[in-house]
Amino acid sequence: MRRKLVYVIAIIGVAVGGVVYTLASGNEPLLGLDLQGGASVVLEPTRAPEPEELEVAVEIIRNRVDGLGVAEPEISTQGGNILVQLPGVDEQQRALDLVGQTAELRFRPVIGVLDEADYAALAAEDPLIGLYALTEGESPAGAEVILPNYDDNRNVVARYRLGPSAVAGDSLEGAVAQFHSFIGWHVAPTFKPGPEGIDLFNEVSRRCHSRAQSCPTGQVAIELDNEVVSAPAVQADSAVFSPFERSEITISGRFTEDEARDLALVLDYGALPVELEAQQSQIVSASLGTDALAAGVLAGLIGLALVSAYLIVYYRLLGLVAIASLGLSGAMLWTIIAWLGESQGLALTLAGVTGLVVAIGVSVDSNVVYFEHLKEDVRSGRTLRSAVDRAFPVAYSTIVKADFASLIAAGVLYWLTSGPVRGFALYLGLATILDLIATYFFMGPLIGLMSRGSSLYAHPGRFGIPASLAKSGATHPGAAS
Repeated sequence: MRRKLVYVIAIIGVAVGGVVYTLASGNEPLLGLDLQGGASVVLEPTRAPEPEELEVAVEIIRNRVDGLGVAEPEISTQGGNILVQLPGVDEQQRALDLVGQTAELRFRPVIGVLDEADYAALAAEDPLIGLYALTEGESPAGAEVILPNYDDNRNVVARYRLGPSAVAGDSLEGAVAQFHSFIGWHVAPTFKPGPEGIDLFNEVSRRCHSRAQSCPTGQVAIELDNEVVSAPAVQADSAVFSPFERSEITISGRFTEDEARDLALVLDYGALPVELEAQQSQIVSASLGTDALAAGVLAGLIGLALVSAYLIVYYRLLGLVAIASLGLSGAMLWTIIAWLGESQGLALTLAGVTGLVVAIGVSVDSNVVYFEHLKEDVRSGRTLRSAVDRAFPVAYSTIVKADFASLIAAGVLYWLTSGPVRGFALYLGLATILDLIATYFFMGPLIGLMSRGSSLYAHPGRFGIPASLAKSGATHPGAAS
């Protein structure tokens, strides 16, 4: 009896202590994309990538998302694709555009500038000029190309005839967005030192400054993802070219603050090793996420209310014990979910809420198995006290076997799936384990303590045991068993 009392007090202390710790530390469940709004996208490579390329792409995208300040994103591979989920992000479309941007940066000498009329006339004279225009696809780094420059409304302002790439984005060490009163928002890249960085840029700048044949315009074009962002002229203080320092170069192009920061972000973490196309994108508004959360909570409350009503009507005080056991396991579950969300970034999704609702039914099964074993032993002629002591070990063995089957199913789902289904499996399995703990350390011992009192014998109906059934066996403490 003393051990049972220790079990009951200990598990109540654990549950209450967990709730107090959660409230004091400010932990709270981290809601997933479908419960708080946000954006998700499936990115598909335009060519078959190597496994290493996918891993690098995932890491670059994760760094970009971290730079946006998105809390606990989920970025993972699905076969040959990349799944990006950004819960709670405010500017969803901007974030989706940023994560899949290739950000292939090149510096090219400008051979000539064509307006649309010049380009049309040239195309009429030389049908092959379209091969150099590259309106679709990637621009070859080692060849001459003709690339467009757009205004804010995506209208072509000019087309630049460019020489082979002289400097690539991998020569950069980093980049930051800055504001200047004369040129507005711009990006200041920092080149790597030596022949793999700033020396390459200085070489092409020297050619353009001297108006060499390969750069007669004196301009260096900055190409980003097959577009000319800007094409500044190379300037120096004297006729003798002065080399640039690693951090003196600026990239301007009528940027807004967000555009400058996004460009600096993607340049800072490098270009994606493979071009990605968005195949499935989803934007969930915060209000829609709130509605989904409210619906999930309502479903849980309705399920809990119906289960509680059933237990109380059918099992009376034993039903109240079952509800208290469910409350204890729920308190421990909330503590764990809040801690996992705060420390491990584990998000609670609508599928996870569904798993928790299903777990209520698992808990009810545990209670019903025990209570019906108890009734069956009383029906067989045992006293209530001996029936309580005998029924629990037998019933708990059955409960463990049944719950183990649920745990196997949850484990298989978690191992073989991803995304929402995995969340469903995790929370179903976690709730099932906590139910086993609450049943063993609270429900069974508490009913055992209750069986030592006289109330159980005087009023068996209060415990869901019909008086006629109780009278068929010995119902007083001293009866033979």
